[in-house]
Amino acid sequence: MSETKNQGIVISLGSVNADFQVRTDKKPGETTTMLAHDFKRFSGGKAANVAFIARRMGAKSSIIAHVGNDDLHKQALGALEEMEIDLSNVKKVEGATTGFSMIAVPPDGKKNIILATNANDAWDDSDKEVVAQAIRKAPDGSVLVVDYEVPPFIVDHAIHTARERGFPIILDPSPTDRVNQSLLSCIDYIVPDASETEALTGIWPDSEESATKAAHKLLETGVKTVMVKLEDGGCVAANSKNRCYIPPLSVEVVDSTGAGDAFAGALAVAVLEKQDLQEAACFAVAASVAAVTAYGSQPAYPSREQHRKFYEKVSANISKKHEH
Repeated sequence: MSETKNQGIVISLGSVNADFQVRTDKKPGETTTMLAHDFKRFSGGKAANVAFIARRMGAKSSIIAHVGNDDLHKQALGALEEMEIDLSNVKKVEGATTGFSMIAVPPDGKKNIILATNANDAWDDSDKEVVAQAIRKAPDGSVLVVDYEVPPFIVDHAIHTARERGFPIILDPSPTDRVNQSLLSCIDYIVPDASETEALTGIWPDSEESATKAAHKLLETGVKTVMVKLEDGGCVAANSKNRCYIPPLSVEVVDSTGAGDAFAGALAVAVLEKQDLQEAACFAVAASVAAVTAYGSQPAYPSREQHRKFYEKVSANISKKHEH
């Protein structure tokens, strides 16, 4: 596996789950009992997915997370071990069940997820020092990616510690009701999807214009860079100096599971490599587009070589837009 030239790593703090996934012929909820097929068991969770794609694309990655001391933790961590991701800061919590999600993927690929957080929420004050040490010991130039599918006090502590180290911080603001608004000024990159953008700004980003308006509203909170992910796969990225719109790339959507996590993980690699705003946005969009073209989350994530093909198409799409 090719390594990025930077010595920093991607530190991923958040949820790790065992995913149970099926395909359905209708949208869930249309009948009380629904037949399904293509049953698969995967490693999943936001932190796991971010670390997985970062590693797949050549960066070293480390996870800070909790799983249960049960048989499910082997499923949740197995694929990560195979990728040689650093799991030394993943704690097996006695008496807890590993987080798990039940995912139904209908014909349009737009998944429905039922998530039981379980061990992801089993943290106490004594864990704060473990989190701080993991971040303090990381190499210079590392990047922290966090989500709020673990207790907010843990995420907030990680943000403060990364700030002390001078590490760039990427926030996946999910779920939005847990996000500490007072810490947004410490965040270097925020990557909300459409519904999260609406929750944070009151604006539904259904066009370049509305997404730009929402991005500027988030910049006013002190976040350095905002990347609003649009429902169709596009993105509006903005900071105090620049703004760019990455149009959606038309692909057949097989399964949207984990596409947002692919975006965050690829963005972390782009930040490690010090890519500029438009390059980083294209890089992240290309990863999320690649992720929806196959079944599952981690199994669908592209290698660096596969990603390059999508990146070239995404970049060419911007050029075409500028020509009109």
